[in-house]
Amino acid sequence: MKYKAVIFDLDGTLLDTLEDLADALNFVLQDKGLPTHPTEAFRYFVGNGAANIVKRALPPENRNDKELTADCLEEFLKEYHRNWNRKTKPYDGVSELLDVLTAKQIEMAVLTNKPQNFAELCIQEFLSDWKFRMVIGQRDGFPLKPDPAGPREIARCLDIHPEKFLYLGDSDADMKTAVAASMFPVGALWGFRPEKELRESGALEVIAQPTDFLKFVD
Repeated sequence: MKYKAVIFDLDGTLLDTLEDLADALNFVLQDKGLPTHPTEAFRYFVGNGAANIVKRALPPENRNDKELTADCLEEFLKEYHRNWNRKTKPYDGVSELLDVLTAKQIEMAVLTNKPQNFAELCIQEFLSDWKFRMVIGQRDGFPLKPDPAGPREIARCLDIHPEKFLYLGDSDADMKTAVAASMFPVGALWGFRPEKELRESGALEVIAQPTDFLKFVD
């Protein structure tokens, strides 16, 4: 078998977290007297860490206000912590995909720009039936995607060469990360970003549903 391991993105790839993220940040924006956004707009806000979600959601004239940005970030994290699992759920087909990968003894890991504590909560709540060898999220002193430090650490810890990894994600950050780490980038069309972005960012394949991913390990 050519591939021995898979790295998954989390939000927009394994879990549909969009509504809970949107609801939490819109709550904060409304509380501050700032404009809110339709849920669909958050597809383009997420993917580069919590601070960037907040900055992108703020009006352009407020994005350089460091005090306001920091305050909104703090309140967003508090609100999301209270309500992070109200509407979040695995995408259809994810459980079947993980079952087959487990049966085939393909190693699995998660790499996300979601804060580490929330990444671990999501795995425990929704994906605890499967073994992920590593879960790497946003943490102090560690670079976010598309920096390849995360996948390289996973490859080193699993003692598997990067070229033996498949990388499944739904954003430009994911595809750029996979390319930089010499892994095979697969774009998830059910996630938050369009096919054009995925292909332009390096996706060698794009798939329409999670179970389509199984063709790479047959």
